[in-house]
Amino acid sequence: MAVLDVEGEQAGIVGGVQFAGTEVLPEAPLGIAEDLVDTGYVLIDGAGHLANDAYAGGDQIDDVSDVVRLNVRRLDLVRAESTTA
Repeated sequence: MAVLDVEGEQAGIVGGVQFAGTEVLPEAPLGIAEDLVDTGYVLIDGAGHLANDAYAGGDQIDDVSDVVRLNVRRLDLVRAESTTA
């Protein structure tokens, strides 16, 4: 399912969904990761050349129908941290 930002730009596609209160901690900086767990989050597989995966918190999702529409710009999303050296 496609994910569009507030400007209609494609942020990527849904890579996973975790509901509020999940025990699955996202690969995000501490503090932010806990906030995402509290609101629930969507993992977004990034769009474009050399794109990073990102997370949208439940409070950043405006609508879900045939696409997920965000209420923020894709550049303002929390980027997934790499777990490789």
